[in-house]
Amino acid sequence: MTAVGASRGRPRDEAGQVTLLVLGAAMVALLLVAGTVAVTSVHLSRMRLLDVADGAALAAANALDEGAYASGVGDAVPVSDATVRQAAAGYVAARPLPVGVEAWALDGGTGTPDGRTAVVAMTGTADLPLAGPALDALGGSVTISVVSRARADVLAGGAAEDRGPRPLGGRAPSV
Repeated sequence: MTAVGASRGRPRDEAGQVTLLVLGAAMVALLLVAGTVAVTSVHLSRMRLLDVADGAALAAANALDEGAYASGVGDAVPVSDATVRQAAAGYVAARPLPVGVEAWALDGGTGTPDGRTAVVAMTGTADLPLAGPALDALGGSVTISVVSRARADVLAGGAAEDRGPRPLGGRAPSV
């Protein structure tokens, strides 16, 4: 009598090897999918956090410093560290957490470097689908940091067509 596998020309001890190969390839494919989903989620969370930081910087750039009432306004709306922090904190507090962001906070870099530019620095914690529970079990998380800058320029005088946004070259487009 011969073994069942031996009649086909392969030894009996190699039966089931293809199953292990398929299982291994499936595990690698699942890990690649989970990694791709996690990286995409972090990128989307960063973009959503940057959107909030941009809005907070714009709100802070329009927050007029109390000193402007005494000294006037030059070519940009004057801001202070306190007005930038206050306006940015108010803007962020009024917004719900975006999808994919577990927590956020203003950083110490929020303020103004020159009294005219509002800088809003934020950090957030990203929520990772598929890989999040494994990362939490290891005691880690993904922290995202973003910085946004805005300045409100003052345009005085000139014709109506000279007002408004200007291209990077600094000249209004000719008609």
